[in-house]
Amino acid sequence: MFSFLRKKKQHPASFAGMTDSHSHILPGVDDGVREMETSLSILHHYEKLGISEVWFTPHIMEDVPNTTEDLKARFEQFKKEYDGPVKLHLAAEYMMDYAFEQRLADRDLLEHGPGRVLVETSYLEPPAGLDNILFNIQAAGYTPILAHPERYLYMDMGKYPKLHELGILFQLNWGSLGGLYGKHVQERAFRLLKDGLYDMSGSDIHTRRMYPYYEGILLDEGDSLPCE
Repeated sequence: MFSFLRKKKQHPASFAGMTDSHSHILPGVDDGVREMETSLSILHHYEKLGISEVWFTPHIMEDVPNTTEDLKARFEQFKKEYDGPVKLHLAAEYMMDYAFEQRLADRDLLEHGPGRVLVETSYLEPPAGLDNILFNIQAAGYTPILAHPERYLYMDMGKYPKLHELGILFQLNWGSLGGLYGKHVQERAFRLLKDGLYDMSGSDIHTRRMYPYYEGILLDEGDSLPCE
């Protein structure tokens, strides 16, 4: 009786053994971490949380024209500075703009695992021909990973399962669950999580000020952060 008054059982999110699939930790390459010292500090914090692997995914877009060669060189240099247990990987977060279409044609992409590429759009509006761009990525032999889809406020909730059925993978931002981007994004993130649409998750960390939004996450009983 009065079961609707009972509070749902919740538990803190665990990061033990997790892979951070999306981060801006590689220093000095985009709007993320600027200094090597800060990058190393974040990784030491990850060690305490039990995070086992992290993908560095610096922005590549028209306004941030990083090159594959330069990012690889910077990544190799960084690995010489970090000697901890967290396993490091390099990919990139590609804005689906005109420059991306040329990189796709040239196959000049930093893959997020074999044959996969992390992509994003503006939060407020999609690029012209979004569905065609995603199709072209697949036609080129890649699997698109859509970064933080919960943040795309232009997207109708009914669109997400359709994209997922077409083989588009979804990456959850931990901060979305913690309210970092506002209540509306938080609600969408929990909805997608409960619908089982996320394939992986990550911090999308740009600064240490984002820590509280990750560590304060409460999940309903039976829920967990998606991890590959």
